[in-house]
Amino acid sequence: MSVDIRVIRDRLPPEIADLESEARREGHLHIGRLIDEWSAGDIRFERDGERLLGAYVGEALAGVGSVTVEPALSQALRMRRFYVSPEMRGHGIGRLLALALLNHARDFCRVITVHPGNPGAVKFWEALGFRPHAPDGDILCLEIARIPSGQDVSGSFFTP
Repeated sequence: MSVDIRVIRDRLPPEIADLESEARREGHLHIGRLIDEWSAGDIRFERDGERLLGAYVGEALAGVGSVTVEPALSQALRMRRFYVSPEMRGHGIGRLLALALLNHARDFCRVITVHPGNPGAVKFWEALGFRPHAPDGDILCLEIARIPSGQDVSGSFFTP
């Protein structure tokens, strides 16, 4: 399966409505919040280091992920609005999105945080090197310097 990671600018892709419906059916409201915040102009991923990516399989939007400024920690970015369509899970798409965002973030910060929200997400982020920042494990952090500088993960990818 060929996966193309694209920067989303100017407008949200129409296919995001399908991802939002799938996420809502699973009890996740964060893609709906992304759409609402974008529509209201509250977030456009325009501050230093911020970025919204889409993962495409052919012309189908398989997942999204972003980094924004982390308001609770100086010189940090936060992984947010991360979601991969249920039928596309298990093909490494989430990992490709995360690595592309980490690759981008290297130039802007030293630390990346994530608020995983569920045990499955905690396992996903910990597999990428994130570790608990608070005793309750509600926030995970990764020192961006841990990602090898020669590991460029942007562009198009192929997964079996």
